[in-house]
Amino acid sequence: MKNLLLTTTFALVLGAPAFSAGNHSGGHDESHADEHAEMMVGRPGDAASVDRSVDVTMRETDDGDMVFEPATLEIAQGETIRFNVTNAGALEHEFVLDTMVGNEAHKEMMARMDMEHDDPNSIRLDEGTSGEVIWTFSNAGTFEFACLIPGHYEAGMHGPITVAENVTQNDADFSTGTIKKIDAKAGKVTIIHGPLPKLDMPAMTMVFRADEAMIAQMSEGTDIEFVAERVNGKLTVTAIK
Repeated sequence: MKNLLLTTTFALVLGAPAFSAGNHSGGHDESHADEHAEMMVGRPGDAASVDRSVDVTMRETDDGDMVFEPATLEIAQGETIRFNVTNAGALEHEFVLDTMVGNEAHKEMMARMDMEHDDPNSIRLDEGTSGEVIWTFSNAGTFEFACLIPGHYEAGMHGPITVAENVTQNDADFSTGTIKKIDAKAGKVTIIHGPLPKLDMPAMTMVFRADEAMIAQMSEGTDIEFVAERVNGKLTVTAIK
């Protein structure tokens, strides 16, 4: 009888369901939390190493859609981003970072059982509240942010994340110039510059877009070596040295 009980117990352990990486209230075992150390979409970020902050708002529209603002995200490979997430809607929402395949699998799982995400790549917020997710995008590719609460994804609550490959710039791509004016609030910098070889443009004075981290390294009146490219149709400083 003793041997029979031991054999039955062992069989039950082997037959227990194994969940994918994650730690969800009422769903996933906490022992899998370490598997989040590295995912296709990246890994949890260090607050001391944040490169820039991105504000994300979740809400419902008057016509019944559910949306994120902004609707798309563009990140550079290796960047650590602090997402300041606000639920400005009248319903509970969540912000989850993953591959499209990963989000689809979790969405189907959530539709089958009552579970709530409690992972470093996500945050769930009641209406009128805010929080943050700090994430390092270590891999280039196209990923997704989404709300996986049943029905919300289908109502439009998802968007693509494009993580651009980190390519070393050639010295020939850099132009020289002098910073004339900085408008940090607008994310713009005016540069008196020489020819721009990547854009086939002559020397002149122009206004460029630049992200918060780039502008933090600039000072008015100083000389600069920079690369300018068109990003979403706007002239943008993409590298400096």
